[in-house]
Amino acid sequence: MFARFATLCSILLFGCTQLAACSHAAAPLKADVGLVTVEPGSGYSGFVDQAAAGLQECRRQSGAGILMPSPTSASDYDGQLILLATENADTIVAVGFPMAADVERVARRFDKVHFVLIDAAVEGANVNSITFNVQEGAFLAGALAAMTTKTGRVAFLGGVEAPLLEASEAGFAAGVREVDPRVKVAVRYAGSFDDRDAGRRAADALFGDGADIIYTVAGVSGLGAIDAAKAHPGRFIIGSDADQDALAPGVVLTSVVKRIDRAALRACLETVAAKPEGGITQLGLADGGIELTDFRYTKRIVGDARIERLKRIEAAIAAGRIVPPQTRAALAAFSPAPLP
Repeated sequence: MFARFATLCSILLFGCTQLAACSHAAAPLKADVGLVTVEPGSGYSGFVDQAAAGLQECRRQSGAGILMPSPTSASDYDGQLILLATENADTIVAVGFPMAADVERVARRFDKVHFVLIDAAVEGANVNSITFNVQEGAFLAGALAAMTTKTGRVAFLGGVEAPLLEASEAGFAAGVREVDPRVKVAVRYAGSFDDRDAGRRAADALFGDGADIIYTVAGVSGLGAIDAAKAHPGRFIIGSDADQDALAPGVVLTSVVKRIDRAALRACLETVAAKPEGGITQLGLADGGIELTDFRYTKRIVGDARIERLKRIEAAIAAGRIVPPQTRAALAAFSPAPLP
């Protein structure tokens, strides 16, 4: 009955020996929390790693059981969600906006199961959606790019056009405008989140047009942009979603991190306490849902003065003195705010 979970113990960070149910193939396996992510594997930008780490911490704190089917293709999101629902998961955590339609559909079918959708929002009495104010982190990325550029040209590289990506694009351009309206912002989409070559080609074109810093929100395609930056001395990337700094030390200036781990931990602990929430929860700079990495490889490039200025901008966003735009229309109306 549980053959489809055969690779579970090799995927979870805490391993088979800590999950008693894994020790006997025929034993019934009861999961308190199930996890499905949109990524085909771990390591490249971290949704799998972050979500698993958050659930691992939940297990450490509470003893909750965790199930995670083998990552697979987008065509099987529905199947993974149904599998977890039929194997008595109390809560199913789904990570990634491409899974929104699948979560909405499966949640209607299994109305006694609680679902948590991270990084997108859908309707449903048994669904809690946790979203991130991506425009806030993107605004900081744009501000840093405008402070650091030497060519006066920077760029945004997205995976595919979607409202979430438009929010990142608009926030980035507004952050550039906040620091220096004279800096030009180019925008390009790779057409995919999982085509490294397409990302590299798009980045090569942007660098060829004079951009020296690219903010990537493109998944695996963004790794191609990092490859391109390595081949162009003096060109830089700002990463997204997870800490990508170590993928190219000194080339990735910083990363805009969505704290998927904290969202997954929150969802799991609510399940253990039998107090799962419904509705939509938004996380941003003010509550630690989004943050920049610590410039551990690039402090000499960025400099203390720019880092301190970023902190002042971040405080202004958290306090509501700056409201980063989420759409191109809102970007058109955005005016820089005077800051000390």
